[in-house]
Amino acid sequence: MSRATDRAARRAALTGSGPTRDDGATEARFPGARSAFGLLGEVLLIGVLIALVSLPVLTLPAALAAGVRHLRRFLRAEDSALEWFWRDVRASLVGGVGVGAASVVTAVVLALDIDLAASGMLPGGPVVGLIGWAGLAALVLVLFTAAGRWTPEAGWLGAVRAVPDALLADLAGAAYLLATAVFAAVVTWQLVPLIVPALGCAALAIVAVPERPRRRPSDAE
Repeated sequence: MSRATDRAARRAALTGSGPTRDDGATEARFPGARSAFGLLGEVLLIGVLIALVSLPVLTLPAALAAGVRHLRRFLRAEDSALEWFWRDVRASLVGGVGVGAASVVTAVVLALDIDLAASGMLPGGPVVGLIGWAGLAALVLVLFTAAGRWTPEAGWLGAVRAVPDALLADLAGAAYLLATAVFAAVVTWQLVPLIVPALGCAALAIVAVPERPRRRPSDAE
């Protein structure tokens, strides 16, 4: 059975428009996401919580890591009570504030470089500006990937150490995460309150991108 036929059979079984499959394929990958409205509400809720915890700015990595873990539990239909979110926030603040401080300093330096490059005051301004934008993109990828890899057991050191291998193993996923960051920045620039759903969407992308189905070499044959 081809992948397209298999996907069509799964959709038909889930919607009731076709026969129920007995081979176990009807088990959803993310059972918590069966309700689109329920998922939307949870994404908006976690966006509010991430924004609230991130108000000091330095706590953004901790807030994002806790939000990612909450959405992961929700999507897997595990216990996603908010008390677990706040436990993760408290645990991720250890080291997370340091990661946040380093990220803020790096972002400010890169933003200044980009601004100076655009002013024409620096020789080789276009090259400096390009390096600045590339640095910001790398910073976002490291922050998103580390937030997705953080666990209370591994801590931030383990999460950051896992970033290079995770990015190299899934370059397409890195592009998706970067596109998510650009989307969040654009909608926030257009209307600041949209940062709340943008943060929720970013957390959802950090969860979903590594879990997406990928084409294997055998599938192309």
